[in-house]
Order: sequence, then C-alpha cells, then structure tokens
Amino acid sequence: MQKLNTRQITAAALIGGIYVALSYFGNIFGLTYGPVQFRFSEALTVLPFLNPLATWGLFVGCVLSNILSPYGLLDLVFGSLATLLAGLLTARCRSKWLAPLPPVICNGILVGGLISYQEVGFTAAFPGTFLFNCATVALGELVVCYVLGLPLLALMARTKALGAAGPAVQ
Repeated sequence: MQKLNTRQITAAALIGGIYVALSYFGNIFGLTYGPVQFRFSEALTVLPFLNPLATWGLFVGCVLSNILSPYGLLDLVFGSLATLLAGLLTARCRSKWLAPLPPVICNGILVGGLISYQEVGFTAAFPGTFLFNCATVALGELVVCYVLGLPLLALMARTKALGAAGPAVQ
C-alpha cells in the first residue's frame, strides 16, 4: 500500500474543496442538480487521469455537494458512488480523449437512474423516464467534461501541479 505524503493529501483536499465550491456556485443558477445539469465541478473528474489520488478528493467533494441535493439520501449515496467509480475508471484511461468518458457514462446511468426512480418509482413509466434522464444527465456531463475538463487537463499536465502520476497526456 502506498504511503501518502502531506502534498498528496493536500492536493486531494483542495480538489474536494474546489468541487464543493463549484457545485454550490452552479446551484445559484440552478445548474447543479436535476435531470438537466451542467455541474461545473464535474470538469475536475478528468484529474484522476493525471493523478489517481484525485479520485478521493472528488468523492469527498461530491458527498459534501450532494448534501444539498433535492434527491436526498439516494443522491448522497449513489451520486457520490458514481463520481468515485468514474474517478477510478478515469485513472485507468490511456488517452486524454477518453478520460472524460467514465464520468459521462457513470453519471448518465447512475444519476439518471436515481432521478428516474425519484420521479416515477419502478412503474411502467420507469424505462422511458430512465432513458430520458440518462440522456440529459450524460449530455450535460459530456459538455462539461469535454469543454471545460479537457482544457483543464491540458493545463494541469503542463504545470505538473498534481505531480502527474498518470500516463503522459496524449
């Protein structure tokens, strides 16, 4: 098991804090929660590509952000687990162009599913509602992760601010 140093713990904590701040900022404009969301903080989910330890800061930041979620405990648990899973998968990506895909897929399915469950439960309307919510959550995630996340990834790789432990940015 890898022993963490102060710099690594601080970097993860900063990522988590920035995630929370960006989520709450987006909530002012109604963009953070709901079937159509552009959660600015999700741009940070590409950072595990450079340093896998960023995953844990993202997870804690997501847990803290989801405290305000209108979807309650379900979002607190499953929304946060979606971010954790996305971070773990992003850390395994070999190309920067693929790094945003795990957050898009994980959030589309898990968050789209929990929103659908909150809206209609497991009724006959669930499949159609699920497809709609998966698509809208994934689309918002796709925009944020590629439009904001990829430039952030390129910037962070150049500055080596995270002590890039991941693959070379391709």
